[in-house]
Amino acid sequence: MRRLSVVVLTVMLMAAPTLAAEEKAEWPAQDYIIGPGDVLDISVWKVEELTKMVTVLPDGKIAFPLVGQLAAAGKTVEALSIELEKKLSRFVPDANLSVLVHQVNSMMIYVIGRVNNPGRFVLNANANVLQALAMAGGLNPFAEGGKIKIFRKQQSGTEIIRFDYDDVVKGKDVAQNIMLRRGDVIVVP
Repeated sequence: MRRLSVVVLTVMLMAAPTLAAEEKAEWPAQDYIIGPGDVLDISVWKVEELTKMVTVLPDGKIAFPLVGQLAAAGKTVEALSIELEKKLSRFVPDANLSVLVHQVNSMMIYVIGRVNNPGRFVLNANANVLQALAMAGGLNPFAEGGKIKIFRKQQSGTEIIRFDYDDVVKGKDVAQNIMLRRGDVIVVP
């Protein structure tokens, strides 16, 4: 009996790297984009006066000593860090600056209509449509699962993406179960 458990454990360990590789292929790594409401921890090593927590304002800007107002929303953490270093280099040569996202508040989606718990939800991880509907408590008995729409704001306007809950839960056309983005609105008629 003991020998069998060792063999099973060995097989599980051998299969683990394959699963991790498959998961990585399914969830592509993307740099986080800063958004309004996010709380950033900015610090310059050995310069205590330049260590500060800042909140990205609704207009996408932050205020930082010696720099003043600076656009942060829409940038990656690395891009903001490079820009801050450039602006501070006049005052602090060879500054060792770090920017950390202390709190994610801008990754919001909205679920409205015939769900059990409609509202605004903060995403702390990637989520698809089914997961968002689960966060909203699922569809209520009067929902028309085949007519769900996702409204996504694009630069060119608002895109409407159709989602047929009934098909997806039956395993048909699961490609509809897209990953959500900041600001998406799911409407359940």
